[in-house]
Amino acid sequence: MNGTKMLKEIHEQPEVLARVLDEGWTEVLAAARTLRERGFRFAMLAARGTSDNAALYAKYLFEVLLGVPTALASPSAFTLYGSEMKLDDVLMIGISQSGESRDVLETVRRSGELGASTLSVTNGEASAMAGAADHHLFLRAGAEESVAATKTYTASLLVLYLLVEALRGEQTPSARARELPAAALEVLGTGWEGTDRYRYADHLVVASRGYNFATAKEAALKLMETTYVVAEAFSAADLRHGPIAMIGQDFPVIAIVPPGRVREGLDALVESLWERGAEVAVICDDGALARHAAVSFEVPCSCPEALSPVLYAIPPQILAHDLARLKRIDPDAPRGLSKVTETW
Repeated sequence: MNGTKMLKEIHEQPEVLARVLDEGWTEVLAAARTLRERGFRFAMLAARGTSDNAALYAKYLFEVLLGVPTALASPSAFTLYGSEMKLDDVLMIGISQSGESRDVLETVRRSGELGASTLSVTNGEASAMAGAADHHLFLRAGAEESVAATKTYTASLLVLYLLVEALRGEQTPSARARELPAAALEVLGTGWEGTDRYRYADHLVVASRGYNFATAKEAALKLMETTYVVAEAFSAADLRHGPIAMIGQDFPVIAIVPPGRVREGLDALVESLWERGAEVAVICDDGALARHAAVSFEVPCSCPEALSPVLYAIPPQILAHDLARLKRIDPDAPRGLSKVTETW
């Protein structure tokens, strides 16, 4: 299992992010210009699996930075129930690594027929979804052979962030966005401390909030896919509303503590979990907090909260890979999974 495909693709992310910035901005700008001219009052996002977590990130971007109400679509509304929603003045975005997910493809296609502007985000330049949408944004991640998506996830996050920048009228990617490839390389040069403690974990909780609620969900998904642990992601706010009762002595929790407005509340959550005796792993850029935790990943660089999911997605990917290896599981061949999952 030396030299796994998953680990190789994790380490390709700085190069992929640079390619998105260097080669993808022109098509992002063109799509944004047309969408701004036509206008939309509401956005919907259709996706499955890892791409659904990218969609959740985009929901925060659209609502916070654009002020546009945004919902995660229910593909079965179209595929199983034949919904005839009125979608004039709506932007429907389909996100799919392959561009061939049948239910997401059908959601994009039917939404266009029902009056929506449609846009696809895929790693398949000639995919069915790229052909079905009014606009297509190509991830440029290169072939992703590992079943567990890594580089296509962070590429999706960056493409969606750049789309929001362009919709706000920016003519070039922001300086902070352009710093991401170098920052990702720094993150990849950092390691986890103390992960052997999680070797025999068979259940855990992942918590964060805001933009990084998507990171928590993606972390839980990666751990379930590659290590077979039962993992549940919570917004820190929702965790306090009942589920925290299950967390007691030695219960494993991964806390993703990014910079920004959510920091204070997440710091307080971590302290309360420690008081409960929980086994808390912390991902943060705060050295003092990281040193206090028995298990930690100290992110070595700072970035705006809205961009932090691109960097904070990487430590959970590494953790999922490394724990799989510790458990003697091949992360490239999760049982019962394939690269493209067909649902309808």
